[in-house]
Amino acid sequence: MPWYSFTPTLNPSEPANPNEYTLLGAVPSCPGNNNFLCAIQANDNMGQPIIDAALLAEISLALQNRIDRTNVKLKP
Repeated sequence: MPWYSFTPTLNPSEPANPNEYTLLGAVPSCPGNNNFLCAIQANDNMGQPIIDAALLAEISLALQNRIDRTNVKLKP
């Protein structure tokens, strides 16, 4: 599965919105403290991530616990 960088354009940002991500392909570098969403790994739908309920739950857990997860990377 490819990686997508979280590149919010909406205020407030919407991690569940596939339009808020940019396709990276490779594992991103997200160094530092784990406070904000950096990138997700997801199945691809024409250059946009498919964000299902399981991935959305993984994003929520990562942000709540401030810990990277298998398909979610955080950044400072």
